[in-house]
Amino acid sequence: MRNISILALAIVIVASLFSACSTKETGQLIGVVDRPNYTGINPYGMEYVPSATFHIGQTDQDIFNSYMQRPLAVSTIGFFMDDTEITNNEYRQFVNYVRDSIAHTTLDHFVEDEQGNQKIDWEYEIDYADEGLDGMYFQGDDVFGNAKEVDTRKLIYKYEWKDWDKAASPNFKGKRTEIINREEVSIYPDTLVWIRDFAYSYNEPFTRNYFWHPAFDDYPVVGVNWKMAKAFGAWRTNLWNTFRGEEPNTEEFRLPTEYEWEYAARGGHDLVPYPWGAYGLRNAKGCLLANFKPGRGNYPEDGGHYTVKADAYFPNDFGLYNMSGNVAEWTESAFFENAQSFIHDENPNIKYDAKPDDPAVYKRKVIRGGSWKDVAYYLQTGTRNWEYQDTTKSYIGFRCALTFLGRSINDTN
Repeated sequence: MRNISILALAIVIVASLFSACSTKETGQLIGVVDRPNYTGINPYGMEYVPSATFHIGQTDQDIFNSYMQRPLAVSTIGFFMDDTEITNNEYRQFVNYVRDSIAHTTLDHFVEDEQGNQKIDWEYEIDYADEGLDGMYFQGDDVFGNAKEVDTRKLIYKYEWKDWDKAASPNFKGKRTEIINREEVSIYPDTLVWIRDFAYSYNEPFTRNYFWHPAFDDYPVVGVNWKMAKAFGAWRTNLWNTFRGEEPNTEEFRLPTEYEWEYAARGGHDLVPYPWGAYGLRNAKGCLLANFKPGRGNYPEDGGHYTVKADAYFPNDFGLYNMSGNVAEWTESAFFENAQSFIHDENPNIKYDAKPDDPAVYKRKVIRGGSWKDVAYYLQTGTRNWEYQDTTKSYIGFRCALTFLGRSINDTN
């Protein structure tokens, strides 16, 4: 027994010496040896889209739009994409986070970290009956039926982002603070879109129920503008970084570029008009393959009158659901009619940070995929459309992307 103990002690000593030697300078070029490990990430609810070269543009004959969308071969690096559109229940997690963070801040629930910074202490239980939180609720004549309801106009999310394009400009000689942008975004979905989008139409039940009722938990969130979708990505990044541990991940959850979206929609098949790869809208049994506006308006024929669950119908070959139909989707890209005449063929994208006082034409952002209220033309993977970034609609949602760090997820060399 004593010999075994001596042997174990010797092993520990040798291991310690080896460890100590490995951190010392040896006179050789060996790189920094104490770098953290990175084995990659696998975000829940996302599918990997590999690097590829593909052709963008119209996938079928469209003479007039061919002038606006000339065919072009481009390449994109690998990325992750949500397998469904962001649902009401997923977005509600964001809303509840903002609500709770306001409550914690109001009640002074803070803790100091090792660097002396004050942070919210999420271990505190929030008593929403506390009189100190009365300011979060509608007051006086705004109260309806004696119900205690949160004033959703006060749900503001604050975040920061860096303007890398400005920093990279040869003419930029300013301070670092000039590339740091701070945003404050009202993030509660605009539930009134169900009434505003349709004149002389009874859609009040959707205004009252669509976002909060459990019946619609797995349906895509709507009534969110481009800024709200961007804020969601910033919050999701913060959520990931808070709980991911020590493994580094510097990339952010974001909206996909319009060309990432186009490639992902095609499921790896070049120039197919629809995500399911065929030229038709029905399968061999005559069933419609997406949620849109068939014919002259037979909305229920495809199985959904308005939106349907985010994972309805079959996914494409990348495992992505409803890349055509259900709701159109925001992308990162600014909309210019002739964008494909001057974009780079390597990870193409056009960004423009439109200010509130900019002309409306500068606020156009690309939306893709078509929606439950669109005819089949807008479902085509090559069809471009746009909406103003500060506009909310009952037929526009979004999904997130995340750049993959490395050559390929299957690269083991």
